[in-house]
Amino acid sequence: MTNLEETIQKCALGDRKAQTILYNHFAPKMYGVCLRYSKDTSEAEDNLQDGFIRVFTKIGQFEFKGSFEGWMRRIMVNTSLEKFRKSNHLYPVEDMIAFEGVQYSEETLSAISADDLMKIIQQLPPRYRMVFNLYAIEGYSHQEIAKLMKITEGTSKSNLSRARVILQKKVIDDFGLQKNTVTTTLC
Repeated sequence: MTNLEETIQKCALGDRKAQTILYNHFAPKMYGVCLRYSKDTSEAEDNLQDGFIRVFTKIGQFEFKGSFEGWMRRIMVNTSLEKFRKSNHLYPVEDMIAFEGVQYSEETLSAISADDLMKIIQQLPPRYRMVFNLYAIEGYSHQEIAKLMKITEGTSKSNLSRARVILQKKVIDDFGLQKNTVTTTLC
């Protein structure tokens, strides 16, 4: 993309060619963002499309202060969270007592690729996946997560803790790595 500011201004005026250029430039990266908050690729594609509709609707509000990509990422995350809240996924999780207190070695995490880890994260129950992504990947605080998801800070902390435990167990199960007494967390 030659001139991002000019492309953004044209998009604000409804220029379809500029919108296509912007979409083609940012869609792959934003798809990755949406995928982290979705149960599967189909839902991620829907979130991406809905997110871009919002981007093009609100692009005139972008004030060229800070990163445009960061602004767009926030829209994608909020779009995904809104869909999650509307569907209100609540799935029972396996008995957590079986997962608690299990610790793994450093080699556990170094033995898997980012794509493998992403697939494992997508298998988390939706609420745990949302909290894990917001905290570990996006860098939100528990207070911010609580506001975004309309839950308590304690629930956010609990969901993150349970997500970590489930992820650790899945990594061990899927990759056949051995337990160790060295504590490793996923974030």
